[in-house]
Amino acid sequence: MSPRPPAAEAAQLTGPAGTLEALIEAPPAAPRYFAVVCHPHPLHGGTLQNKVVYMLARTLLQQGVAAIRFNFRGVGASTGRFDEGQGEVADALAVIAYGRARWPDAGLVLAGFSFGGMVAAQATATARPQWLVTVAPAIRLLTRPLPRPACPWLLIQGDADEVVDPREVSAWAASFSPPPTLRLLPGVGHFFHGRLQDLQQAVAVELPEALK
Repeated sequence: MSPRPPAAEAAQLTGPAGTLEALIEAPPAAPRYFAVVCHPHPLHGGTLQNKVVYMLARTLLQQGVAAIRFNFRGVGASTGRFDEGQGEVADALAVIAYGRARWPDAGLVLAGFSFGGMVAAQATATARPQWLVTVAPAIRLLTRPLPRPACPWLLIQGDADEVVDPREVSAWAASFSPPPTLRLLPGVGHFFHGRLQDLQQAVAVELPEALK
């Protein structure tokens, strides 16, 4: 029987627009890495409780990575208003700054799903993570070209995604040099209904090599 995961620590972090509501889960020992996981679009029901966001955080935690999920401005108990992605990148950077102050010797994993995937990708130039994980990134929300992240990058995409066109995502991934590691999951839709274990496996398989 596997040990029970640690209880999530509820936190109120300081963000650029006020308070950011967060849940923090950390292993018993000091982590070598911590992760910041970004949720889907705030105007379409995205929150830190999203099941894909939860699974990303839990999978990383099982590998010894501390995980912070948080609500963007205007979501849940986070103050402020939706800011078309720009303010949300600033929110993510504020949470990263908190993580670096809490675990100064730990490297950073930056992850996100859908809208959160694009926020995470856009934050990489400033945050300089050791690993980037984007799941079904909402690439149509990009307002300018994304510089190639300097770190190892895993892109997970379902080939039956009904929200984000998998062909567009594949072409976008191929436009980078070097391209990200693309895991195209057959038969998987945008919300990973019944397929969260496929997501978990894709992350768990790539993590040791990315963070060796």
